[in-house]
Amino acid sequence: MEFSGIVGGIPFISLFIFTGILVNLIQVSCYLTIWPVSKSTFRRINGAITELLWLEVKVHTDAKTSQLMGKEHAIIMPNHVSDSDTLLTWILAQRVGCLRSALTIVKKTTGYLPVFGWTNWFSESIFLDRNWAKDESKLKSSFEALSDYPTPFWMTIFVEGTRLTADKLLEAQSFASSKGYPIPKNVLIPKTKGIVTAVQSLRSFVPAIYDVTIAIPKQQPFFPTLLTFLKMQPCKVAVHIKRYSTKDLPESDQGIAQWCRNRFIAKDELLETFATTGTFDEEEITEFRRSTKSLIVTLIFASIFLVGGWIFLQRLSSGWQYPTLATIIGSVAIVVHIFIEFTKMPPPKIKATQICTQ
Repeated sequence: MEFSGIVGGIPFISLFIFTGILVNLIQVSCYLTIWPVSKSTFRRINGAITELLWLEVKVHTDAKTSQLMGKEHAIIMPNHVSDSDTLLTWILAQRVGCLRSALTIVKKTTGYLPVFGWTNWFSESIFLDRNWAKDESKLKSSFEALSDYPTPFWMTIFVEGTRLTADKLLEAQSFASSKGYPIPKNVLIPKTKGIVTAVQSLRSFVPAIYDVTIAIPKQQPFFPTLLTFLKMQPCKVAVHIKRYSTKDLPESDQGIAQWCRNRFIAKDELLETFATTGTFDEEEITEFRRSTKSLIVTLIFASIFLVGGWIFLQRLSSGWQYPTLATIIGSVAIVVHIFIEFTKMPPPKIKATQICTQ
């Protein structure tokens, strides 16, 4: 367990869990009372609630894309680096004003996780079995249901299907070698069925697809994961975003699939350049910072949590204060452990030196 490593972050973690559970309870109430009457109204209210939930992120893109981000429906196609990538996409969405409609395609089991899974469920994210025979119809129906979404949404698809590990990269390199593809060094071979279905189903009302490249500076002491986030360890992440019009993409399924593979070849080259230079070609968006509204909401929730917790403990008899506090801390630690175990990387089967670097 990582209990000893997160003790210092217990107050922050408790605030996150408290806020998340409170948001989930409000979402349940709205779903039961408002969804049956007006789906559109529920989406707007749920979006405003979700925005209360929420690394240093540096974004590099061109001026046109910067102006359009958050103002249009878009498919988000990032590489999958760590277990914090979904959180990163939420941060990006929050900074451009569409956290309230940041949707994700995730595996079905994550829907059972409190806060993260439940919030995604109410936000109409799509949960898959990772079985195409079951998932194809679910994807198509879920995409069609978004046609009347009242605010600009981001639909994030991790087309690699899994996070980048030494084992997965070696498998991808072997597969690429057998097919005569360029050998990847920083990404996996994309699984294109999902992105093809997304483009074909959404292109009539979704004007853009954002090719997002996530890069982790090698010189920083901490790798961004859920654990480092909970321990409040400083991390820096660089993000490169390039916009493509869905109308300009190929019409055929095969053409879209090849376009996606070509983008990941280019993404791999971009990451190689970043590893050498430590930056991307496009200008950094210097105004890409957390909003004042987000800070105010965080402070309000922190005040409610601290004052409420203090009043609660004071009302307990002296004999129950310490056992109750110990129970709360223990419960928080157990919940955090469940999250970490659920998202942690499997132990590598190979050494990093075995990965092809040619």
